[in-house]
Amino acid sequence: RAVLSRLRSPYAFCPVEPRNMGIDLEAGGRNKVKHRSAPKSENVYLKLLVKLYRFLARRTDSDFNKTVLKRLFMSKTNRPPLSLSKCAKFMSDKGEGKIAAIVGTVTDDARMYEVPRMKVCALRFTETARARIIKAGGECLTFDQLALQAPTGDAVVLLRGPKSHREAVKHRGAAGVPHSHAKPYVRAKGRKFEKARGRRASRGYKA
Repeated sequence: RAVLSRLRSPYAFCPVEPRNMGIDLEAGGRNKVKHRSAPKSENVYLKLLVKLYRFLARRTDSDFNKTVLKRLFMSKTNRPPLSLSKCAKFMSDKGEGKIAAIVGTVTDDARMYEVPRMKVCALRFTETARARIIKAGGECLTFDQLALQAPTGDAVVLLRGPKSHREAVKHRGAAGVPHSHAKPYVRAKGRKFEKARGRRASRGYKA
């Protein structure tokens, strides 16, 4: 019986013991690439910038060029805008002759009365932001102009806008839970809208 059962086994004449299937670590297993290698946008001007900074990242030892290239690939939510006031604040202690570089949009800030003289490079400027920078005696550069002036990123300060200030981020989490600061999706802020139980001591309890 033992011999017959051995003969019936699919591994009866197999000289090597069967093992579990392994993971192909390279082809499609554990090594997942979690970052972009090109922008999703079809914008030809962005693609030309990518071509330029690919070359600079490859042919120079500058980490600045590698970082700019990586940020050019990013989605719009990962390239948040930076206001003029924040840009001026970050550049105030950097000294003279420095260039601020933002891989994103530079926006105006109406709360700021006087704009200091700055040299700013960005993917895009709002109309009023550009006008105010130029009026203050500053300069608005594009990234191809920056590549000619500072090919390795010397004397360039790379800045980023805040990612957490988007309206969608304010709604993340459970609204109405004690100690939660998540913003609820409410039609209005009037007396009738989500102001009853849990919001007033006279209606059950106040959280």
